[in-house]
Amino acid sequence: MDKKADANRTSQPLRPWIDHYPEGIDWDVDIDIRPVHEQVLDACAKTPSAIALDFLGATTTFGALADAITAFAGALQSEFGVTKGTRVALLLPNTPFYPVAYYAVLRAGGTVVNCNPLYTVDELAHMADNAGADLMITLDLKMIFEKAETLVETGRIGSLIVCHFPDALPLAKKVLFSLAKRKDLVDTRRSRIAGRVAHYRQLVARKLTPEPVTIDPHTDIAVQQYTGGTTGIPKGALLTHANVAANMSQIDKWGCDLFYPPTKVVAVLPFFHIFAMTVCMNVPLCNGAQVVMLPRFELKALADLIARTRANILPTVPTLLTALARADNITSNDLSSLEVAVSGGAALPNEVREAFAKKSKALLAEGYGLTEASPVVCCAALRVPSKPMSIGLPLPATDIRFVDIDSGRVLGIGEDGELQVKGPQVMLGYYNNREATEDVFMDGWLRTGDVGHMDEDGYVFLVDRIKDMIICSGFKVYPRVIEEALAEHPAVDEVNVIGVPDQYRGEAPVAFVKLKTDEAASESEIKSFLAERLNKIEMPREIIFKQALPKTLIGKLSKKELREDYAQMKAKNREQA
Repeated sequence: MDKKADANRTSQPLRPWIDHYPEGIDWDVDIDIRPVHEQVLDACAKTPSAIALDFLGATTTFGALADAITAFAGALQSEFGVTKGTRVALLLPNTPFYPVAYYAVLRAGGTVVNCNPLYTVDELAHMADNAGADLMITLDLKMIFEKAETLVETGRIGSLIVCHFPDALPLAKKVLFSLAKRKDLVDTRRSRIAGRVAHYRQLVARKLTPEPVTIDPHTDIAVQQYTGGTTGIPKGALLTHANVAANMSQIDKWGCDLFYPPTKVVAVLPFFHIFAMTVCMNVPLCNGAQVVMLPRFELKALADLIARTRANILPTVPTLLTALARADNITSNDLSSLEVAVSGGAALPNEVREAFAKKSKALLAEGYGLTEASPVVCCAALRVPSKPMSIGLPLPATDIRFVDIDSGRVLGIGEDGELQVKGPQVMLGYYNNREATEDVFMDGWLRTGDVGHMDEDGYVFLVDRIKDMIICSGFKVYPRVIEEALAEHPAVDEVNVIGVPDQYRGEAPVAFVKLKTDEAASESEIKSFLAERLNKIEMPREIIFKQALPKTLIGKLSKKELREDYAQMKAKNREQA
């Protein structure tokens, strides 16, 4: 980066955050870009008898993890021709099979394509078509396998490798599952695609040795991670081995040895999501720390897991924190082992911070990132408190700036604009999408689409998403401002605000509200409450009460579904008029 050129474009200090880094952390550091599979195998070799994975009580040592990774990589090469550049789709929830498959694909030279098992067949078909993945690894759970089966039948995927779910369970639970939940499993021998199905257990049992693969960390793609698709068709972000490893290194340095033994990291967020892939799996395992997993979020199961394992780090999202804080049957004693909770995926409201603080003494740190940055860009300190309502400071070796949305002018301290990022964790671009790639970069900086500002100490504060911004009578209205005001109402449980077409103002805000159980409030009452907190332009045109608000898989409130629902509702009203 040309420091002189940047200094000429803005009067603010180039990196004001450096002087406010927590003690023991430096910005200008060497970043480790060794491929992640090499790092995890090194960790396995150092402490082969230590526990790497805990899945519902079934444990896997680092030595056993290395053996499985190596054997599976050998099978992928010899049986399926996986080599440098081969796309392999993982359609797996959190189980021990996921890390084995992930690292084995990378060891074989392939590229991981993460797939969400809750996606519809059409959504998975788009990803498979776009990625060109011919091989998929999945489970024999009926609800997942049948989707994979359809992808093979329609020609999107060539072959499946199927993992037998009960093999991941402790012996007693395995027997119980096989007896009581047999109907949830698929007998792949009777599948319509039985001839194109291979079995994980048999492949690993062959103990084939993989051929060496020379990786260029800067150009070879480790993960083709599809964006969430909340604002359109998902795009495949090309994350190199260096991108993935660099973000691990940055987080490791930011944590000041937090992610080393005897640490235990809770993995309730799904590994196929970029936040969990990096923070819940890659960072701790490559440092020899234990990962304790759940296949899906269940409140009691999570509390039991934390109490049983005495886990001390909880990567989380605001909705999960809210659920923990409000659960009457979960006590502070159940969460007493927690030292740090790292919240990401969505903005962390202050009321959630306060509610969680009443239930747990853990330091609650908000982080920020995006798929295109592998993903973490900024984070609050993990050892000491940070400024409230901030997403913290840029990670080591990360540069940020704020740019005026209309003019592209680089802004100064305190001025709201688009957050842009440079750093070794930033992707190469989008797969087979030159137009989108050119659009997401500006002068070599990654455009995040998020609006906010930096204060004089380098702390970053976000206001909203550019795409969510409402232009109302020529004025910029940010839904998050309205949402925060609505959240202060004692009867409001959840709220989401969108912009809708308005004949007079061009656009107008509409608020969707879920009330708390046993609470009541009218539209006029809430508008009276807001009148003291919002200006007339920010006042929602309508307040629509809902029993539940749509969310993404990681618990982020989704505006996409609300826009679709609102458009359908208005179309239906016009037809009936």
